[in-house]
Amino acid sequence: MTQTDALVLRPAEPEDVPDLVDVFLTARAAAPMPASVHTPREVAAFLAARLATDETWVGEVGETVVGYARFTETWLDDLYVAPGAQHVGVGTALLNLVKTLRPDGFGLWVFTSNTPARAFYAGHGFVEVEHTDGTDNEERAPDVRMVWEPRRAGAGTVGGAD
Repeated sequence: MTQTDALVLRPAEPEDVPDLVDVFLTARAAAPMPASVHTPREVAAFLAARLATDETWVGEVGETVVGYARFTETWLDDLYVAPGAQHVGVGTALLNLVKTLRPDGFGLWVFTSNTPARAFYAGHGFVEVEHTDGTDNEERAPDVRMVWEPRRAGAGTVGGAD
């Protein structure tokens, strides 16, 4: 993907689940974070079920899903971009969409080891508010809770590179 390709953001549909799984697994494998503790089949079942309860949007170029964001009223649970589509604005576009749809703010968790993601979120106005030893997550890896609050970050979105 290049910066000239047209990125389309749209709500995820059930037929997107295999693409979501692929993005989830490849992005995690390429990032400095623990591997998923779930099989691809388990990830697919989980994401399929979450389409009914969480808001999920995909970033698509042509007919290829290159990233997705899954979120609730108060949490950004997933923001993953396929390795070949990183650093061209897909993550920023998805994050800005979530900010627009959740203008009162929201939180997220990121693994301590995932310094690129931590820097990405910090560059977009997120603040680290809690560090844990990981005993409460499935991977048992230290993590950080970050929040974006418009009162703290300013009224609009905050730019940054991804």
